[in-house]
Amino acid sequence: RVAVVGAGVSGLTATKCCLDEGLEPTCFEQSQDIGGVWRYTEHIEAGRPSLYASVISNSSKEMSAFSDFPYPEDFPVFLPHAKLLDYLRRYANHFGVMEHIKLRTTVVSIQKRPDFATTGQWDVVTEADGKHTSHVFDAVMVCTGNFSEPTIPLHSFPGIERFKGQYFHSRQYKRPDVFEGKRVLVVGMGNSGVDIAVEASHVATKVTVSTSRGAWVLGRVFEHGYPWDVVFNTRLMSLIRNNLPGPLVWALINYTVNKRFNHENYGLQPEHSCRMREPVLNDDLPSYILTGRITIKPGVKEFKDNSVVFHNCPEEEPIDIVVFCTGYDVSFPLLEEEIVKVENKYASLYKYVFPTHLQKPTLAILGQIRPLGAIMPVTEMQARWATRVFKGLCQLPPQSVMEKEVNEKKKNQVKWFGLSFDDVLKTEWLAYLDMLASFIGAKPSVPRLLFRNPRLAFTVFFGPCTPYQYRLEGPGRWEGAQQAILTQWDRILKPTRTRVPSRTSSPYPPLLIAVGFLLLLAALYFGF
Repeated sequence: RVAVVGAGVSGLTATKCCLDEGLEPTCFEQSQDIGGVWRYTEHIEAGRPSLYASVISNSSKEMSAFSDFPYPEDFPVFLPHAKLLDYLRRYANHFGVMEHIKLRTTVVSIQKRPDFATTGQWDVVTEADGKHTSHVFDAVMVCTGNFSEPTIPLHSFPGIERFKGQYFHSRQYKRPDVFEGKRVLVVGMGNSGVDIAVEASHVATKVTVSTSRGAWVLGRVFEHGYPWDVVFNTRLMSLIRNNLPGPLVWALINYTVNKRFNHENYGLQPEHSCRMREPVLNDDLPSYILTGRITIKPGVKEFKDNSVVFHNCPEEEPIDIVVFCTGYDVSFPLLEEEIVKVENKYASLYKYVFPTHLQKPTLAILGQIRPLGAIMPVTEMQARWATRVFKGLCQLPPQSVMEKEVNEKKKNQVKWFGLSFDDVLKTEWLAYLDMLASFIGAKPSVPRLLFRNPRLAFTVFFGPCTPYQYRLEGPGRWEGAQQAILTQWDRILKPTRTRVPSRTSSPYPPLLIAVGFLLLLAALYFGF
């Protein structure tokens, strides 16, 4: 019996993966409906993530699908929250997940049983309608995410206590009418911060974004008009990024992200451009800077009664409202503190899933990672691996090995990303998926595909790494995976090809196919 805490993206796929493995899941959801972060409400609910009304997914539908359940082809390429919630409902209904979910049921505590060292079992206490109930479970999957406890580090902003205007965290933002006729300062340059700044600029008198470190800004519309992640997350591109010398990789990244516009000219160039930052996805920001609707400024030096002073900028800037887009805390209040160690918003988890020091690997924490790609296939793969670990079909290494790797990973990612907020949770999307897939025997083999089905091998290697690739072989193999991969471009282009000229050219000219085949052979020769 497995307890799944939360019925958002991670909780739904965790419950489904339990069913796939013949386990008995019970999913507890404290609110009245499924969907987690993607279920929009006009009011803010305690303990739940909160969306703003206009939010749209940052990953395209084919790249963010569950691996055995493609999106309907008529869904838009990037999804408003209502469409994504619709997809989650379809998924839950299709695989019979709903009957295993207990809504309006809050998990109060999760504790090891006295005989945990031999049984690995957990005592789980829940509350519904004012009544507490105790349960015993053989394993627990925590799928609560980390977007419900906002961080506002006020101590880092001298003078904020005397500021007479209004300030709030981005979690409280719903619609731009609050900014009507105001001078707005947005602190922080993540996706939410830029989205809010763009929306505010339609009604505000002035909008300023303060960022101490800058960011790469990508558009959802990328090279040749394709979605950004369809171009970025391919096996060929991953092979290049992970095998070329470091300076060459950075030069390639700098060239790619500056091709659309020069970030330095727009005040956006990251402070340490040799470190990989999570890109900001926004199609409007460059043009809004160009037209004066948004101004980029350095970090805040101090607040005054009705103004702000920025570092390296002597003049004061009048402001009325401050929106802190400063991220979220990482915590696990349902668990005892010694079970999961959190330091600098980083949970010490083996492969971002398992605590390293438990006698039995019967606790998995999903979704505590920020990959440079879609989160849904990642949490699904984590759940597929975790459920097989619970069954004893996959083994974890000794505790000392896991702890050493967790510490080394943290050091390396500080060097790679720079330690700031939850940067250490970021990782290379495709490499991480491949690693977990190899644990369960579901990583696709391009050489085998090349001999068995050259067209499929070509698509898998050069095309976008859609999640269906991880259903081609191994446990959980899906008969529809091959067809889903070969028709992925149809679903990508269907929503936008609403007017098709009478004459269209082939997307794969013969010369391009020949060159691609030679590149594929070269990649296989060098050990891909």
